[in-house]
Amino acid sequence: MFREARLEDFDDIVRLYRQLHPGDPVLLDGSDAAAFEQILATPGLRIFLLEEDGAAVATTYLNVIPNLTRSASPYAVIENVVVEKSRRGTGLGKQAMAGTLAAAWDAGCYKAMLMTGSRTPATHAFYRACGFSADAKTAYLARPS
Repeated sequence: MFREARLEDFDDIVRLYRQLHPGDPVLLDGSDAAAFEQILATPGLRIFLLEEDGAAVATTYLNVIPNLTRSASPYAVIENVVVEKSRRGTGLGKQAMAGTLAAAWDAGCYKAMLMTGSRTPATHAFYRACGFSADAKTAYLARPS
């Protein structure tokens, strides 16, 4: 079942995110839970969860951003795409991404973007198989110094 995350899904989402960024510090001050609650309460921000046999097996984070160009059509940014490590390569990622893209199109988005820091060819092949093109735009990233 593909659905929007709820407050009670916090632990499952964090468990999946740890597989995406295992070096991230464990937050003990509750700031991660507060951020999760803020995301769930903010229009246009949606965390999705894919369940199989009652277990959380994949997640995506969809940001629908209002826009003044393209006939005032919003655009989407997809982040934090994670499939349970033991279930990768089984089609669950494509299923989660299809649901996420459908939600973007249903919101009237004229495009959906994502970036990956992965250098793994299989990751890039996965995104291409989901309908993304690596040659449509050039991405640049800035971080605070």
